[in-house]
Amino acid sequence: MDLREILLGGGGVLALVMTLVQIAPVQVKPWSWIAKRIGRAINAEVLEQVQRTEQKLDEHINQDEAARATQERAYILAFNRQLMAGEKHTREEFWEALASIDRYHKYCDAHPEYPNERAVHAIHNIGRVYDERQQKNDFLPDR
Repeated sequence: MDLREILLGGGGVLALVMTLVQIAPVQVKPWSWIAKRIGRAINAEVLEQVQRTEQKLDEHINQDEAARATQERAYILAFNRQLMAGEKHTREEFWEALASIDRYHKYCDAHPEYPNERAVHAIHNIGRVYDERQQKNDFLPDR
């Protein structure tokens, strides 16, 4: 079988049809599909390694976000402990505590599995004291 027989037989017709379909404004692109399959076959190991790396990166990001939420909670608890000890704060210090509470709530809302019951009463108390200070206008003066 020589080249002429192949081209005049089914192989040539198939190549011609695939080329026409590739060029036509139809969304079926056989040459692209074949090239993509060959590329995936050649790069299978690299793609698998990239996927494992992405999974590890996602795990690290999740751990980092959880650690930041834990730090926010520790700050909230410490701020509340200061309030309970009678220590006064500036309005700006309260705003920082309230911003920390917002970040903590945002993380907890996005991650319902995170144990967030530990700061509920502290958050409530900080809000209550802030409201009292706001009404009395007796924050410490800004430094």
